[in-house]
Amino acid sequence: MDIDAIYYLLLIVIFFCPLPAAMPFLILTIVFSPYQRGIYCDDESIRYPYKSDTISHGMMAAITISCSIIIIMSGEAYLVHTKKLHSNSEFNRYVAALYKVVGTFLFGACVSQSLTDLAKFTIGRPRPNFMAVCNPTSCKGYVLNINCTGNPRNVTESRLSFYSGHSSFGMYSMLFLALYVQARMVAKWTRLLRPTIQFFLVAFAVYVGYTRVSDYKHHWSDVLVGLLQGALIAILNVRYVSDFFKIRPPLCTRSDSAESEVLDRKPRLQIAETEPPNNHYGYPGPV
Repeated sequence: MDIDAIYYLLLIVIFFCPLPAAMPFLILTIVFSPYQRGIYCDDESIRYPYKSDTISHGMMAAITISCSIIIIMSGEAYLVHTKKLHSNSEFNRYVAALYKVVGTFLFGACVSQSLTDLAKFTIGRPRPNFMAVCNPTSCKGYVLNINCTGNPRNVTESRLSFYSGHSSFGMYSMLFLALYVQARMVAKWTRLLRPTIQFFLVAFAVYVGYTRVSDYKHHWSDVLVGLLQGALIAILNVRYVSDFFKIRPPLCTRSDSAESEVLDRKPRLQIAETEPPNNHYGYPGPV
């Protein structure tokens, strides 16, 4: 099997590997049946008013996708154009480089979202605005099956508080891009630009977490765990899945290979030591 066929196979694997990681997320979203946890009617932590999202799902997706496309596509195109990023395959180098980065990003995103939904649907913690969304006819003491009059889908959604999906996905996406920038922007003129971009990326993820608390969509602990989970998945993905920080050998051309073969056939000279070795202080050593 030649190197191009191996490269095609690797690209196919990179493209389809995120699908198994996304299975828990897809299944739980289709079933949409979280654990029915009982509540205390006098619990003040779930009696906050309902507010609209400061950062909606659509806005979150638009910002993360646009930032990813701009940063990754421009970074890979520049590195391939300047021959700082290369491969030994004759496949289109721009597409190959972009495939690897996007495939790695999607794999981590699927893992992060699946872990988030597993926690949400298994724990079933009520959101801070649960009582406002549920709007029960009557509620006293501890109730296992509460009679809600609100929209059934909104009531089910209000049982998915732990942990914050906005926070986990936002931190994963922004920290992944921040680590990508750290690995790719290595020129001297980016010494100040690089941390500036990284600051705004991570700051946006933290701001999203703050809005989830101020909008009464999540408890502060939900946001904290979401931020930590997203950061952990991003670091592990970049460290063990991607090749961002891999030391790359210089581009080897056919002329360089032929020259190296000629040099290998030539006899090599070795320099013999004519004087006894001295130690660090100039002492000639024992006689």
